[in-house]
Amino acid sequence: MQVFDAEGMILGRFASHIAKTLLENERAGKGEDIIVVNAEKAVIVGSQSTILKRYYFMRDVGTQRKGPYFPRMPDRILKRTVRGMIPYQRPVGRAAYRHLMVYLGVPGEFRDEQIKVVEGARETHATKKMTLRELSSYLGLQLKENK
Repeated sequence: MQVFDAEGMILGRFASHIAKTLLENERAGKGEDIIVVNAEKAVIVGSQSTILKRYYFMRDVGTQRKGPYFPRMPDRILKRTVRGMIPYQRPVGRAAYRHLMVYLGVPGEFRDEQIKVVEGARETHATKKMTLRELSSYLGLQLKENK
């Protein structure tokens, strides 16, 4: 089991690292679980209007009866982003995707685990950015504050 922290990570870079790790584990026959914590603190880089326009479009495309359905929850957005980076329609992609677990905050059972950080995905000097928590609130979700 590997535990990754998404706090301050750029969403696309972080998701591609997670997708690559999932596929490597699945092809090696490990079947190891990948846990991502603090999903609501992942960052999308870009102007707020551009980000919102893109995600509003993804929410509105399709119909209520047929889909495609795009999530509002920050953990589900991150998980859906990783899904887009693996061959989900093939058995190896489905099997790899089953080993991904994404959480808001850090659950108590993972507090004692060694939490890894993906250095190549860390957000450094972006002036225009938005966290997944902020994006979710714009999409209509009301999250409770962590204490």
